[in-house]
Amino acid sequence: MTLDAEDQKLVTLARSARARTGAAQGAAVRDGDGRTYVAATVALDALSLSALQVAVAMAVSSGAPGLEAAVVLGADATDDAGERAVREVAPDATILHAGPDGTLS
Repeated sequence: MTLDAEDQKLVTLARSARARTGAAQGAAVRDGDGRTYVAATVALDALSLSALQVAVAMAVSSGAPGLEAAVVLGADATDDAGERAVREVAPDATILHAGPDGTLS
């Protein structure tokens, strides 16, 4: 699958978030205005959120006017809870899954 430049940017941002933190997953979302929100998995004793959940929460808390696209990246790029969050905000948003090297699955 060939990505457009904006979707490739999301993959790159998600990959760098994961690499920078050593987290299980990295994620990035793009809102309706073209702004991006990048996150990594949060795994604390008191709080556990997937990278995609964090990215969606960042977008929503910033007043994002909907979401256009999302990427979740990691050795296991499945994230049902994160995808449900994306769908609640934007039922038609594109959701991409990628391995640690950025290859789409």
